[in-house]
Amino acid sequence: MNNKAVTFPYENRKNIDRIALSPNATLLISVDEDGRALLVNYNRQIVLHHFNFKNKVYDLQFSPDGKYFAVTHGKQVQLWKTPGFHREFTPIVLHRVYTGHYDEVTCITWSPDSKYFLTTSKDMSARVYSTNPIEGFVPFTLSGHRDTVIGAWFSKEQDTIYTVSKDGALFEWRHQLINPKAQDSDSEDESAMEVDDGPRRWSAVQRHFFYQDHAKVVCAAYHAASAMMVVGFSNGVFGIWELPSFNNIHTLSISQKKIDSVTINKSGEWLAFGASKLGQLLVWEWQSESYVLKQQGHFYDMNCLSYSSDGQSVVTGGDDGKVKVWNTVSGFCFVTFSEHTSRVTATEFAKNGQVVFSASLDGTVRAFDLVRYRNFRTFTSPTPVQFSTLAVDPSGEVVCAGAQNTFEIYVWSVQTGKLLDILAGHTAPISGLAFSPTAQFLASSSWDHSIRTWDVFGRGKSVESFTHLSEVLALAFRPDGKEICGSTLDGRKAEDKITAENSTSGKHFNSLCYTADGSCVIGGGNSKYVCIYDIKANILVKKWQISKNLSFDGTLEFLNSKNMTEAGAMDLIDDDDDMSDLEDRQDNALPGTKDLSKRNVRPEIRTKAVRFSPTG
Repeated sequence: MNNKAVTFPYENRKNIDRIALSPNATLLISVDEDGRALLVNYNRQIVLHHFNFKNKVYDLQFSPDGKYFAVTHGKQVQLWKTPGFHREFTPIVLHRVYTGHYDEVTCITWSPDSKYFLTTSKDMSARVYSTNPIEGFVPFTLSGHRDTVIGAWFSKEQDTIYTVSKDGALFEWRHQLINPKAQDSDSEDESAMEVDDGPRRWSAVQRHFFYQDHAKVVCAAYHAASAMMVVGFSNGVFGIWELPSFNNIHTLSISQKKIDSVTINKSGEWLAFGASKLGQLLVWEWQSESYVLKQQGHFYDMNCLSYSSDGQSVVTGGDDGKVKVWNTVSGFCFVTFSEHTSRVTATEFAKNGQVVFSASLDGTVRAFDLVRYRNFRTFTSPTPVQFSTLAVDPSGEVVCAGAQNTFEIYVWSVQTGKLLDILAGHTAPISGLAFSPTAQFLASSSWDHSIRTWDVFGRGKSVESFTHLSEVLALAFRPDGKEICGSTLDGRKAEDKITAENSTSGKHFNSLCYTADGSCVIGGGNSKYVCIYDIKANILVKKWQISKNLSFDGTLEFLNSKNMTEAGAMDLIDDDDDMSDLEDRQDNALPGTKDLSKRNVRPEIRTKAVRFSPTG
């Protein structure tokens, strides 16, 4: 509504699997992949309690009246009382535990009056439970599906249940008398759950099938007030069906990968979709068939970022070959350029802020216009090279790029797009380029242990070289142009016993920048810390930990020896019985074999680029 994105000031220990918000939007519960949960006061953004469910949580739902929340716990369902806002010793109290399923429970849905809830499971069945014991009520099993049941929902009047399974089957269940001849069914005034008129049971009255070519159902949502079902498939298609008539309102493809999550807002007008493989988040208004929100991050690593001169925009480049421009106030990406065909290694704003330059391993440097949103210049070299660094002069008329494989610096005119000069002299890959903000010269750093300054505009072509003891990895100019800073890779000792303190693999800064006033320098590299140093006093002022997420490698200072087994670290052994990953790759691999092309390694915690806002 206000076009803003906010990041909360608290974080879970590992990647977050499930979130649930209470109906009056006061309490938020977020659960990570180990089942550890945070209970948060949503409005004030304060953590009230840490809690461990001691199992992987597949679903977590608050009851519509807000008194309880239900959690999946393996084959069981736990019902907990919703806590208050005060810090208590045990804020979360267990109300009841429900058993009956033969495999893991995957989904929980409440009835509108909060008296009953439905659970679905991998055992291909759904069950109806009551919140509190009701006389004469027996939990009922709805079976007949041929694959995992994804979801089950009550209709608005609670006399119908809809269940959807992974293979694309939708069953409609009615609460009917066992002997319907004895009773005229039209004269019913009581609620569907009453057992006064004789024995009743749930029976399947209709079976419908979504025919999407070989695509499985991944997620589904039902809006009871408008009797509308939204289903997301594994091929990136979603469809809207009207129930009970099963009319397809429309079908639309929104992604190349599977849609992981779908939800409908209270009025039933907006649908939200999430696709985790490509990092997509969409809000779709189905009546006008238009996007309310459409956001996507880089779906591999982000390599570089740069501020505009007014600090209002940030441009990022990633391994997916995309260049994205973000608004720093709202947190939204407002334009994506996908002209590059390989990873983007460097991005820069021109001083006036209307032009963005990017360098890539595909051998091109491109200039993008932020007024008309187009790629208006493409700079290339006479022979194909891979560009790793980029610099734009303060006037925005000359752009330079350093090559990874030929060790040369190429200079182009932005006006004409012609190659002006090739600066040779370095004997190793070029790691950094920067124009002086005030004087008319260019500085370059390289793995050949040197930083060089080049007089690009003068006739003399004078070159000055500063030699170092080891490879130079990054380079930055002070905002007034009077000082230059470089970071080097220092020597490694052969007998290093690796702990977090003396591991040399992370002992270098890949990225440097000065603060806006030029008094401090900030560095980031292959570790979990970003450091800020005071230049005059030569001291470390502060170091920030960029994340406490234990799903990343390198977050822990000390490893727990109980997690080491004969076969290696416990975290890296795949003991998950979940078959969902196998379905993504069509070939069912042999048990125990590792397909190294699938890249299921743990991502490592590191900083690839650090920038300080020019406005301070």
